Amino acid sequence: MNLYSAPADWIWSGRYVITEDAQQRVIANGAIAIRGARILAVGTKAAIDAQYQARQRLDRPDAILAPGLIDTHTHAAMSLFRGIADDKNLQDWLERYIFPAEARNVTPEFVSWGTRLGCLEMLLGGTTTFTDMYYFEDVVAEVAKEAGMRGVLAETIIGFPSPDAKTPAAALASTEKYLARFRGDPLVVAAVGPHAIYTNSDETLKAARALANRYGAPLVMHLAETKKENDDQLAKRHMTATAALDSLGVFNGRTVAAHCVWVNGADLRILKTRGVGVAHCPSSNTKLASGIAPVTKMLALGIAVGLGPDGPASNNDLDMFEEMDLAAKLQKVATMDPRALPAATALEMATIGGARVLGMEKEIGSLEPGKLADVITVRLGRPNAVPVYDPVSQMVYALKADDVADVMVNGRAVVRNGRCLTLNEAQILAVAQEYGEKISRSLRGSPARRVP
Repeated sequence: MNLYSAPADWIWSGRYVITEDAQQRVIANGAIAIRGARILAVGTKAAIDAQYQARQRLDRPDAILAPGLIDTHTHAAMSLFRGIADDKNLQDWLERYIFPAEARNVTPEFVSWGTRLGCLEMLLGGTTTFTDMYYFEDVVAEVAKEAGMRGVLAETIIGFPSPDAKTPAAALASTEKYLARFRGDPLVVAAVGPHAIYTNSDETLKAARALANRYGAPLVMHLAETKKENDDQLAKRHMTATAALDSLGVFNGRTVAAHCVWVNGADLRILKTRGVGVAHCPSSNTKLASGIAPVTKMLALGIAVGLGPDGPASNNDLDMFEEMDLAAKLQKVATMDPRALPAATALEMATIGGARVLGMEKEIGSLEPGKLADVITVRLGRPNAVPVYDPVSQMVYALKADDVADVMVNGRAVVRNGRCLTLNEAQILAVAQEYGEKISRSLRGSPARRVP
């Protein structure tokens, strides 16, 4: 340090810094300087220490520093339904188990505690941004801010009475109030979430698109998740689900489409032309036997593809390390080519690729000067983490969510030494246990019953 060092709020250093910048630089013995919510500089520890003087330091000589992980599709509050109906196909899971359980249990308080549980799991596992779609999304937004997490949070619009709206018209009206309330928020991007083509009328889908465009907000929805969804649209309209939504103008604006398993070449060209971002959910798609999305074809076309765990009732966790690992391995086995989706691509999908899906790549997703300071450290001193030959490969194939030590979002430290600084872990776990017992009682005598 010299007398002319520039001031910084933080310097974080580590054995490696994985930047995910345009050159995909990995800096050995690296560091980042942070002031306020943004990154000032990234470089070697020696260079950063020579240039900046920080009020606070975090030195992790046996850890990787990486961009915070970006979850492009989940339903965080459904953490309270974790394990309620396993080993089902999607339609059975939704119609006989999840929809009834939601009708009997989902309230603003349920969403508040379920989201706290989800945010706690995500933060401790290195996820700094999550893309959510659920009911009472204003409550989800409040909890995200309480947790210090970044969120693209979509209010669900669905074509039957839901926990927070009796009609699609009511859902659209409440969504507009929600969009207005959180416009310009530093952590929350409010979004519009028509559930799917098979749960909404054409009129509602068009209205959802128009509402999103009026507010410059993203539209988030499920697309082509199952063969049945696609077959039903082919029978009804003589078009795939993707083509049908395109014909309705649903993609004419910023769109995040989750799953996209049952898409053909023409569908992929539509997604590319319309600039639709795809949220790939490998764990959920395999658990529900929905299929394997053609991710390598999407990437070859230049479609933005990110990763998401989907809901913790269909996965059953919110672990982005698992999603990276499985995303890479599924494409290898689907193509019978071990080179199909390498570790570097999987990590890109969980970071800067996810930012592109959300239209936020200028702000998050990589460690670069001027970007928002969303940073994690991942420990390398555990049995599953040594030795290290390639830190990027290590992140995808060897490291786990519980190897995360520290998390910063928007320049604020929210996890330190594996402990969440913003949420009361003991209280959340106790309340979640109480909800489990309450939900079990509510489902006695129904097909969703899992616990006596």
